[in-house]
Amino acid sequence: MVVIRLSRQGSTHHPKYRVMVADSRRPRDGKFIEIVGLYNPLASGNDKKIDLKLDRINEWISKGAQPSDTVKGLIKKAQA
Repeated sequence: MVVIRLSRQGSTHHPKYRVMVADSRRPRDGKFIEIVGLYNPLASGNDKKIDLKLDRINEWISKGAQPSDTVKGLIKKAQA
């Protein structure tokens, strides 16, 4: 099954995440199909907190990809 989930990047105590499309059997930070966005929970200044390619995400969902609960929340925040 194809899933849309977060992959952790960044250093200790300064996380950044990639929103990626991957096979559910792959490890969290392993091989992926496509990067469809970025999430920086500690963004400050001019940095964007959520940067998603909503058109690509919607296309993957229409093909049957399942977003994780966290990604569903990020999509709702990005659309608002």
